[in-house]
Amino acid sequence: MKPTDTSTPQNPKRRSRPFAWSIVLIAATMVAGIAIRFVPLGLPAPITKYGGSMLWALMFYWIVSTLLPSSRLLVAGLITAALTAAVEFFKLYHSPTMGAFRLTLPGVLLLGRVFSVWDIVAYWAAILVGAILDWRIRGNRR
Repeated sequence: MKPTDTSTPQNPKRRSRPFAWSIVLIAATMVAGIAIRFVPLGLPAPITKYGGSMLWALMFYWIVSTLLPSSRLLVAGLITAALTAAVEFFKLYHSPTMGAFRLTLPGVLLLGRVFSVWDIVAYWAAILVGAILDWRIRGNRR
């Protein structure tokens, strides 16, 4: 009898994260992001601004990596990086309808208001941290 090799790509358990973990990670990141942006915690403005942006991108990473459980973490990270950058560049599009939506709470939470390259840097840093944490959670150590 040949021993089972759990490091082969055919084994989906190798890369999967328990779904319950995914729900906890998504919910905790959402709560932390909303708290850092809307609860008066007395944090410096850059931490409030970029911390909220980073948590927003991290939440997207958790969602993408949950929807693509058997994908490599690099693929999930790159997809998330592309999506978050696309949302940031979408801020450059202006119309009366989009302007009105961006003034609502869902508009602020989902799209934001003002384009910033520094937001993209913050997103990508958070996605990298998320992928490293995910790698640790999934136990993929070679």
